[in-house]
Amino acid sequence: MLRLELCVWKIQKNKMKILNLYAGIGGNRKLWGEEHEVTAIESNESIANAYKKFFPEDKIIIGDAHQYLLDHYTEFDFVWSSPPCPTHSRMRKTNTGIGERKSPPSYPDMALYQEIIFLTHFFKGKFVVENVISYYDALIKPQILNRHYFWSNFPISEKEVKNTLNIRNGHRRKIGFDLSGIKLTKRKDQVLNNCVEPELGLHIFQEAFKVEQKKVQKKVSQFK
Repeated sequence: MLRLELCVWKIQKNKMKILNLYAGIGGNRKLWGEEHEVTAIESNESIANAYKKFFPEDKIIIGDAHQYLLDHYTEFDFVWSSPPCPTHSRMRKTNTGIGERKSPPSYPDMALYQEIIFLTHFFKGKFVVENVISYYDALIKPQILNRHYFWSNFPISEKEVKNTLNIRNGHRRKIGFDLSGIKLTKRKDQVLNNCVEPELGLHIFQEAFKVEQKKVQKKVSQFK
């Protein structure tokens, strides 16, 4: 007898409550659809207003994402967190020094690792924390996709995504996010650069909710 074990997979269809922390203008969320209840947290009011324009059905809160996670994590099925990356980035180290265009050295913001540890040990749903590839060796081993580090409690398969940031008509625009006419208190190219590519955001979202439906065991007679 030859035993074949077949795994059938499906994407979870139940309506879920999703927490999108440090949401920016919503690059990661762009292709998630509208069937789930999404709460987005963003500290910059002008960026939050832009997010609301792109995703009017989402609940947007202007506030401290780090504290909101601690206070409300039990209310959600899925958490995506993209803590600020400047203090971790290789660019920050390159630009550290003395001079007009240099920045003084600073401590890496350990809120990143606080959230990874907290979610790993206390959150019962699925989560992913995203950040840039750091100038130092990651303190907790991440998965690496494109230009990002990802920490999650589910496996993420490889996915090559082209960077869709282009120069058009004298301004920079990410496909699906036209910031023309939108007033921001931060440079638009920086806001766009901070986006996770929508296709990559969708891939990770789908990976999180790819659940095993059933295992089917078949016995196949092997004739001599």
